[in-house]
Amino acid sequence: MNQRPSEEEYVGDVGEFIRLVPGSNIIDILLAQEKQTSELLASLTERQGAYRYAQGKWTLKEVVGHIADGERVMTYRLLRFARGDKTPLTGFDQELFMSPFVSWTIAQLAEDYRAVRQSTITLLRGLPEEAWSRKGTANDVSITVRALAFGIAGHELHHMGVIRDRYLS
Repeated sequence: MNQRPSEEEYVGDVGEFIRLVPGSNIIDILLAQEKQTSELLASLTERQGAYRYAQGKWTLKEVVGHIADGERVMTYRLLRFARGDKTPLTGFDQELFMSPFVSWTIAQLAEDYRAVRQSTITLLRGLPEEAWSRKGTANDVSITVRALAFGIAGHELHHMGVIRDRYLS
């Protein structure tokens, strides 16, 4: 898949994430992110993983867990829409998904992240061409499969920027 989503393929906040994504080959982009994020996680100590830059903010481990869980949710939506399911899907409360990550090790988070990313890539590689432009509704917003795929990459780019700026600087 070598085409960026047009602005007609999405509305709302996901556009902020999509605009962060350089290039147009989403598989290559996701593979490069997997390599970079895996290398970063391999370099972290447990102490760094437990760091939060301000009271009430997530720890670095929670941010990484959020990236993986966010990808799970977006990939589920992508799968439903790619298969032609028109059922509107609700949003989700990201805070409810946080509970386990504080107790996980960096190695567990890295393994989980890689498994989620590989699953996403496998799904995308198997999509027929016509599936990429199929639309669905998630969280009261219309979006295409292609825009969701770029949204996954952009969501990670956003949070990796936060990690670099707030957790590792």
